[in-house]
Amino acid sequence: MATQRDIEATYDYMDRVFRLSLGNHADITNAFYDGDFSLTLEQAQNAKHKYVFDGIKFKPGDKILDIGCGWGPMLAAIKERGGKGIGLTLSPAQAKACRADGLDAQIQDWKKLDAKKFGKMDGVVSIGAFEHFCSIDEYKAGKQEEIYGQFFKLCHDALEPDGRLFLQTMMFVKTPDPDKISVRAAKYSDDWVWGHLAKYYPGSWAPTGLEQIVRCASPYFNLISENDGRLDYIQTMKEWTKAVKKPSFKKLLFLLTLVPKYITNQDFRYQLASNRYGCNRLAFERNILSHQRMVFERKA
Repeated sequence: MATQRDIEATYDYMDRVFRLSLGNHADITNAFYDGDFSLTLEQAQNAKHKYVFDGIKFKPGDKILDIGCGWGPMLAAIKERGGKGIGLTLSPAQAKACRADGLDAQIQDWKKLDAKKFGKMDGVVSIGAFEHFCSIDEYKAGKQEEIYGQFFKLCHDALEPDGRLFLQTMMFVKTPDPDKISVRAAKYSDDWVWGHLAKYYPGSWAPTGLEQIVRCASPYFNLISENDGRLDYIQTMKEWTKAVKKPSFKKLLFLLTLVPKYITNQDFRYQLASNRYGCNRLAFERNILSHQRMVFERKA
């Protein structure tokens, strides 16, 4: 699993840039266009929230656990709809941003969480965090499905008997060979793309497909719906790029503070290169990386 240091390396430096570009609760997970690409990014993100709430049968007063809460877009949506959201993150910058707006975000590794800590939940959501739960080394050691099983058991034990889990994640269409991926592979090759993404998301390795996820969940949950979000993710990333590139004085001042890190940190330069070449988007456009939205119903 990505450690706190890995998550900080990926997300903390993005904190100011994305919040200045996308708003205080920057939502950097896939929006929900559902084929209608005339929607604005904000409309599509709101549509995603509705899709999630419909999936978990949310009602005012419900208590929802958000595993990998980011900068709190779902926590804010839960609060706006009269629910109580509790978010988990490994990023201090994200937790601080959430708390500043009165949201309950805790720096907590879900692997070390007692399912009874917050009491029974009416729903659990995890949006864009699942791909960080297994590292390359854990995958190579054959521990991936054990980790996923541990996650689904935690969610099962935390939920009320009729509770539901919403899970949104990237997944491999074709799992790459971790020993071949490299930033020094042929430029724009699949291994080169994966090499840069491995630098961008240190400590992370995506699941191998829907079948694997359903198999790991099966002792604890039934899958009741699924939705392929690959094309939505391509559109979402296009909109993010436009927003981030939109100039602002505050953004420029912050970027200047990153110059020393750029000079001294090679991995940071690879991360920026991954953004510059659009490696994440390339993976989706080539259909070598896919995306799923899943609703699970708790088994007794």
